[in-house]
Amino acid sequence: MSLTDPTGTLIIVDVQLAIDNPSWALHGPRNNTQGEANIARLLAGWRQTARPIVHVRHDSTEPHSTYRPGGPGHAFKPQAMPLPGETVVGKRVNSAFIGTDLEARLRSVGAQTLVICGVITDNSVEATVRVAGNLGFDVWLAEDACWTFARRDRRGRVWPAEDVHALTLAILDGEYCRIATTAEILASIGAA
Repeated sequence: MSLTDPTGTLIIVDVQLAIDNPSWALHGPRNNTQGEANIARLLAGWRQTARPIVHVRHDSTEPHSTYRPGGPGHAFKPQAMPLPGETVVGKRVNSAFIGTDLEARLRSVGAQTLVICGVITDNSVEATVRVAGNLGFDVWLAEDACWTFARRDRRGRVWPAEDVHALTLAILDGEYCRIATTAEILASIGAA
């Protein structure tokens, strides 16, 4: 595995206080309670190696959304807090590429490789990965730096978060991205 592209960009999707609202765990708890710690590790590695970072912030237009601007959940979580000078891209739908200038920003710096992490695995992360892959980027998804919640299907069955997460990764792997752990990604960029 190699991520030698010095313009390889870390994209952190929707890691805001909103995701801690109990409404997200309506059908059961989230998986991967180490997700934020792994995102912090990726951020530290990207900062150490002076690679580009994009923080994606969901700016919901829904009146009761936990991600609505001005609400208590709109702020970034401490583990994913942008530093001055780091790029922040606001989005209003699930994919970070739709209705934003993200693709233009990435093309302007010659980025070809993207490492994506954040929330929710089967929602905004998946949508962003799929579009990035379709746009021709070499996409890596940090499997242990994203998470989801239990889901109820149309027949009433509740699928545990770990199963939803694993199936989403299986569907994306090889078709839209490569799946790797935080440790594998950091080793590949030469970060401690």
